[in-house]
Amino acid sequence: MVDGPHAGQPVRTAGADLDDADAAVVAVHGRGARAESVLSLAGEFDVDGVAYLGPQAARNTWYPNRFVAPIEDNEPHLSSALSFVDETVQRAVDAGISRERIVLLGFSQGACLASEYVARNPRRWGGLAAFSGGLIGPPGTEFEYDGDLDGTPAFVGCSDSDPHIPEERVHETTEALEALGADVTERLYPGMGHTINQDETEFVAGMLADLV
Repeated sequence: MVDGPHAGQPVRTAGADLDDADAAVVAVHGRGARAESVLSLAGEFDVDGVAYLGPQAARNTWYPNRFVAPIEDNEPHLSSALSFVDETVQRAVDAGISRERIVLLGFSQGACLASEYVARNPRRWGGLAAFSGGLIGPPGTEFEYDGDLDGTPAFVGCSDSDPHIPEERVHETTEALEALGADVTERLYPGMGHTINQDETEFVAGMLADLV
């Protein structure tokens, strides 16, 4: 059960029916957005047999301050959000989809949350797709986690001049995930801004196609 600010929030769906799907994506929306916004990527990926689950944050925001603020400044919202992501993963597992076929995906604040969830719960996942985000913690954080991602494919994509995501944090996220044993593809796009581009969606579509 999810405690705290995100208790009782809904999970939206898209794509294949969960009971019939070969793989699942837990898609985490950004600050101020709704689950439907990130679920719209299902049409961009266009991969059959994938169920998409979009947890909806209370008041459309997972945690109140920037992801580079001190961790305690984002509590209890952060812990509640991570618990909600975990509950959503469990929904797919209960439907018979193994974690090796579950992808954690997010944009912006959602990418930060998805990245942090995978780093804190290291095992072989179907994949991680972090669009314009990174691991959570203030500057100078030593991102050291215990466990093994066992070759989990991970995509970390961002602008080289994103107004919300420091380039250094993108590199730190890649390094931390690689240290956990992930197979990371990092791509920085010159002057892209805070968005998702076609190269990113095509890469992740390929990741999903490998699971079905």
